[in-house]
Amino acid sequence: MTRAIRYTLLSMRDLLASAGPFALLAVGLLVLAYLWLDPTPPKRVRLATGPAQSAYEEFGKRYQAELAKNGIEVVLVPSGGSISNERLLRENKADLGFVQGGTASRSGDEAKQAERVQGLISLGSLFLEPVWLFYREDAARKKSRDGTLRSLTDLAGLRVNAGSRGSGVPRLMRQLFEANHIDAASMTVSQLEQTPATVGFLDGQLDVIVFASAPESLMVQMLLQTPGVKLMDFAQSEAYSRRFGFLSPVVLPRGIVDLARDLPPQDVRLVATTTALITREETHPALLQLFSQAARNLHGTAGWFNRARAFPTIEHSEYPISREAERAIQGGQPFLQRYLPFWLANLVERMWLALGIIIAVLLPLSRIVPPLYAFRIRSRVFRWYGQLRSIEDRAVQDPDTVPELLRELEAMDRRVAQVAVPLSYADELYALRANIGLVRGRLGAPVPAAA
Repeated sequence: MTRAIRYTLLSMRDLLASAGPFALLAVGLLVLAYLWLDPTPPKRVRLATGPAQSAYEEFGKRYQAELAKNGIEVVLVPSGGSISNERLLRENKADLGFVQGGTASRSGDEAKQAERVQGLISLGSLFLEPVWLFYREDAARKKSRDGTLRSLTDLAGLRVNAGSRGSGVPRLMRQLFEANHIDAASMTVSQLEQTPATVGFLDGQLDVIVFASAPESLMVQMLLQTPGVKLMDFAQSEAYSRRFGFLSPVVLPRGIVDLARDLPPQDVRLVATTTALITREETHPALLQLFSQAARNLHGTAGWFNRARAFPTIEHSEYPISREAERAIQGGQPFLQRYLPFWLANLVERMWLALGIIIAVLLPLSRIVPPLYAFRIRSRVFRWYGQLRSIEDRAVQDPDTVPELLRELEAMDRRVAQVAVPLSYADELYALRANIGLVRGRLGAPVPAAA
């Protein structure tokens, strides 16, 4: 048993020695491919959201929880809104951020717009952000007997908070005012943060407050149910969408806020932008895939302004769409990720092409391993034939040296008996020993009996 184990270990040692360079080459190529492809995403990522209690902040928390399932820590970076988020991305103070439609188009110069989107890509449009123009009913009675504002021209003489600094609302409202030939000097315009603006609005210090936010915003939810506060109906919503490509006409359905209280009591026409998730081009592809899949889970359900699976979408984008996002939005979850943990599926998906190339290179090289293994084993036997032939030639040339040559043969025979080869090559070893006996017989010495 001991000898059989020894032969087995010997064979394995020779096989490892023969295949060693091949294995080292394979490992080296794999390491180089891994370093080049960098398939493992960073464990920490910064997401620029928005003001406190905004829809952006709420969605940021949802992304945080969703990516935590795959071991990714999402650090939320508060900001003033879309414009601030775009700046944070360009200054490398955030890795991803929510950006409102129209942000990249705030300059009329096409060259400046192209420069603005350079280096940034989109993971698709996530949800609609209607323009919520809330007004106090008592202030509106100065304009109409029923306390209803019917167009933006009715805002003249009122105290209006047109969004907060750093968000896209002030710029959007300026565009809408210009389209309606409204002089901003005809009203008192402020740009307070959402929370102080809402407090001032409820205290009567403001007559009108404007948000551009998803309905998930706590401020929007509260104001929609506050007595004495009305939401302006944009009767010209279709016209606005024709004038401004980043706006879409939407309808807030009757009763959607509270069916029991029938809030709102009738359909309300609004205009809305779409919000996209923007990132830099150098962001790790695996992170883009994770965020895109999270977007499908978080925004794919039916909402107040969309049916199920309408979002996320690659339409209405001012930025180039990421290929990872396009694949996730249109193709769903990759096949391997349905059955394997994300880190393993991602590793295989990102390495498979490199693995194919490595296999294509190594497969022809692998054919030299069996001949090399055979050469290593047989060389232990064949190297003795040179010495054996030398003994035979010297015996022919100088017969007086036969006794000395016989002693050399005996020593060689003892040493050959100690040579270990795998059992599959034992026939060649025994053939060598038989040939040693043959030469001994030619030199006139009796061949020893087999042990």
